[in-house]
Amino acid sequence: MSATTKVAVIGASGRMGGEVCRAVEAADDLELVGRFDQGDDLGDLAGADVVVEFSVPDASPANVAHCVERGVDVVVGTTGWDDSRLESLRATLAEHPGVGVLIAPNFAIGAILMMRFAQEAARFYESVEVIELHHPAKVDAPSGTAARTAVLIGAARAEAGLGDVPDATTQDPDGARGARVDGVPVHSVRLRGLVAHQEVLFGGVGEMLTLRHDSFDRSSFMPGVLAGVRAIADHPGLTVGLEHVLGLDD
Repeated sequence: MSATTKVAVIGASGRMGGEVCRAVEAADDLELVGRFDQGDDLGDLAGADVVVEFSVPDASPANVAHCVERGVDVVVGTTGWDDSRLESLRATLAEHPGVGVLIAPNFAIGAILMMRFAQEAARFYESVEVIELHHPAKVDAPSGTAARTAVLIGAARAEAGLGDVPDATTQDPDGARGARVDGVPVHSVRLRGLVAHQEVLFGGVGEMLTLRHDSFDRSSFMPGVLAGVRAIADHPGLTVGLEHVLGLDD
């Protein structure tokens, strides 16, 4: 890869995509070479070394596959990557060794630390619930960050030998208790004026621990996005979670 990394953005006219374009243009070691949106012919991806993909869940797998098949590394911020989609992507990557794809539920450094702290705390508390709050234009619920947090908490609880989260609820016809992700209750709020926020509540006898992260502006995600762009060439194959790029996976 050349000293200046050539970057293309898929979803460039979106809220996150536009912010990524501005961040890339402001970076001395990066060059924005392509902007793509829904319906555009991706072609040779404008000769990019790395593509940043912020589109919509239904379009993202095909976009990422297009990049991989052309030998271009990808940093993905689009949500909706369930186990079946990840397995399909792994199969595609197996045919293109050396190509790297980073899928990150969240690019804010504080959010990554929150998830790490939640994973550490999970084994000490009987009760836990996750509340995520976003703007009303967000199309998916729960957020990718909340789902990832719940998965990490669930795994930590299982390793610690904890049972189900205590809950005597037997009547909830309207779903007031929220969703369950790996046994962890997750609640989604959609409210005008919000950007991206999450609380993890841990409860024990006589105490509660609250972990909270707030992104008040989408610029908060850009250091993580650029870190992914700069590091992806050194991470061939599939990487899920920015923590692996930041060295927080020990």
